[in-house]
Order: sequence, then structure tokens, then C-alpha cells
Amino acid sequence: MNIVILAAGQGKRMQSSIPKVLHPLAGKPMLGHVLDAVSLLSDAENIQPCVVIGHGGEAVQQYLLKHYPKTRVALQNEQKGTGHAVIQGLNQQVSEVITLVLYGDVPLIQTQTLKQLLDIASDGVLALLTQHVNNPTGYGRIVRNLNGEVVQIVEEKDADALVKKITEINTGILACPTQELNHWLAQIEPNNTQGEYYLTDIVSLAANAYTPIRTTTPTFDWETQGVNSRAQLALLERVYQGYLAQDLLDLGVTIVDPARIDIRGSLECEPDVFIDIGCIFEGSVRLNTGVRIGPYCQIKNSTIDAGTQVHAFTHIDGAKIARDAVIGPYARIRPGAQIADQVHIGNFVEVKNADVGKGSKANHLSYIGDATVGEGVNIGAGTITCNYDGANKHRTVIEDGAFIGSDTQLVAPVRVGKNATIGAGTTLTKDAPAQKLTISRTKQASIDWQRPIKNKLRNDQ
Repeated sequence: MNIVILAAGQGKRMQSSIPKVLHPLAGKPMLGHVLDAVSLLSDAENIQPCVVIGHGGEAVQQYLLKHYPKTRVALQNEQKGTGHAVIQGLNQQVSEVITLVLYGDVPLIQTQTLKQLLDIASDGVLALLTQHVNNPTGYGRIVRNLNGEVVQIVEEKDADALVKKITEINTGILACPTQELNHWLAQIEPNNTQGEYYLTDIVSLAANAYTPIRTTTPTFDWETQGVNSRAQLALLERVYQGYLAQDLLDLGVTIVDPARIDIRGSLECEPDVFIDIGCIFEGSVRLNTGVRIGPYCQIKNSTIDAGTQVHAFTHIDGAKIARDAVIGPYARIRPGAQIADQVHIGNFVEVKNADVGKGSKANHLSYIGDATVGEGVNIGAGTITCNYDGANKHRTVIEDGAFIGSDTQLVAPVRVGKNATIGAGTTLTKDAPAQKLTISRTKQASIDWQRPIKNKLRNDQ
């Protein structure tokens, strides 16, 4: 099978220097969504999709090289219409198979719908994906004869009043044998108000040649919605987020307001997960049974195990959080953090590249970076692991049962022994032995002293 994805349009209405197909929807460029749908087809491993690039082609090509290296590209130097673009994409393609034509700015086409289309595109059949809509304005109309057979597609700008009343529209997505497609493409002419080579003109050519033309419809109405402006992109974003939220609701997840959740990647949830308003999930996130996510949290590429509570305004990125932990509010858990069972990480606490053992607590205003914290450790407010010497990172080790007093600085590399106590206000530069109190403070003194006062301004100043 050949797959040609048209992605050469400039997208003037986007008002952007970024190529239209690279604008993100649900956290991924629109073109990426299309390629993902293709990748799930049964014989995808043997397919090298061809993306037809034009405006901003270098940026599109760089994206493809990084994320979809098996994808081929074809350049459409001049924007002469969809028919001309497909011709560029079919150069050096296999002619004995079916060709599937897709669009980089129609991002939410589903794999199941493509399978339906390909199932009917056999034995010399031209298969079209069509749709009935209440308001067909702006779309090409599917014209059928008295027998219900498709005979023509008429674009909106070329349609008369009678044709404009037709509510069955052309989505642009089609599949057919490549030999026939090449034959029809060679015959189309730019005889239209746009002066372009319309791909849709192959339909009348196929009908005149008595080629069977069959149609199917998408599973969801939003699958074929194209994006030509930021307003359309925003509307489609909310439609798709609603679909993703509905999937989670059906799996037993509580979402306080499905209109106020953003999933920019994959969110896997077990039953009885609770998600409050305004939360953003990026990359790959898994929430296990009974996890509760408070309002306005941002969670990226992380796993949170059963029973854990994440309070409001917490950011979690690249972390693993075990069972029955309490995180936040206003906590920041950064990449490399591994939080064990029943750990408490409180307000304005940052954890980075650190293992925090079972039952340990850091409830207030602390930084734990490049550290190994044992079980049952208490870390007082204002504690800092001083892990960076200006050139290299160093590790702090706090063993089981240690008590770290408030406003302590642990200058790494340093180790706090088992059940050790570090007095409040200590700057620890050497290892603290187990079972003992370690403290570093200057001796408290009271001195006679006059506090400075402000000079009174003179009247003439």
C-alpha cells in the first residue's frame, strides 16, 4: 500500500511562521496524529508513508526525521492544488497496490475508519470517505445520480444553488488502485475558479470510465474536521479532549469537569481515580486505583500508585510515586524522583533525582536534590541539600530514622547516619554520625546596640 499525506499548505489563516501541520493538538503536531493513525494499520511495518511538503518544508522534514524516520518526503514547489500534490507524492511509489490519500491538517482520522475505507478499495474500486453534515458550507459536495451512484464532486466555489443544497460532503480522504489513480491524475485540468488541479476531478473521470465508486463514513464526526485557523484548532482541541475524557469516565474515573482537563499524550487510569478541574497530563502518565489529583496540577511522564493524593497546583515530571503518598499542595517533583509508600511531600517542596524512603516526610519549603533519603526520615522546613558546587553535582545520603531540623543546609557529598538528629540551623559539611545530635551554630550573644534611624527630611528638600 502507498500512503500519501498532503502537508504542503501554507496555512495563511494561522498567522504563524510555524508550518500549519506542525501546530499541536492534544500536545502533538497535527501531522503526528495522522502518522500515528497510519502506524496502527495491519501492515504498517512495511509501509513508508510519503509526506508532500512545501511551505515550511525544512521544519516539517526535521520533525519527520526526528520522530518518524521511516517516512519519505516529496516536495511540491508550487501550490497547484491537491491533484498536483498527489502526483508529487506518487513519484517512485509502487503502482501495483492501493494508494491511500490523507491530509496533515485533518489530524484526528482514526485507524478504524481507515481500515473501513481500505476494505472497500479493492478490485478496481475508488473508495471515498464522505460525511453528511447539517451545514455543508465550504465543502465539496458529493453528487449522485438517480441510482444513488457517485458521479461527481463539486467544490463549493464551483457549485450552483442546487448543488449547494446537498449535505453529503467530500472529506478528501480516499483510497484506490494506484495505476488507475495515476491514469486519472494525468487527465485532470485546472478548469476551475482557483486555476488548480483538483484531486476531486478524478471522481467524474472514474464515473465516466464506469469504475465502481463506493463510499463509507467515519466513526466519529470530528475525525474529518480540518484545521485552517487557530479558532478551528481550538474548537477541535476541546472536541477531542471531550472524547478522551469520555473514555476515562467510561472506565470508572471521576472527572469533576470534563471540559476542564487537558491530555497531551496518553493518560492511563484504573477505576476510582479522581481528577479535579484544570489538570494537565503530558507524555505518558499512569494513575492507579484510588489516586486523587487536586485542581490545577500538571503531571508529565510519571506513574502514581494506588491511594496517593496529589494536592492542588503540584507539578510532577518524570517521577515514580508509590502507594498512599501525600504530595503538595504547590510541590514540585522533578525527573528522577522516586517516592516510596506513605511519603509526605508538602507545600513548596522540590524533589529532584532523589529516592525518598517509606514514611519519610518533608512537609514545608525544602529542596531535596541528588539525594537518597531512607525510611522514616523527618526533614524540617527550609532544609536544602546543597548538591551543586558550581561545576559538578554531589549526592546527599540520609539514613533511616534521621531527623533533620529546620533551616539546615546539607553540603554534599555528605551522609547523615541512622537515627541521627541534625539541630535546626545547622550547616552540615561533614558526615553526621548515627544516633547522635549534630549541630553547628555560633554561640548566641546579646550586645548593646542602637538601631539606625532614618534622617528626617529638611523642609527645603
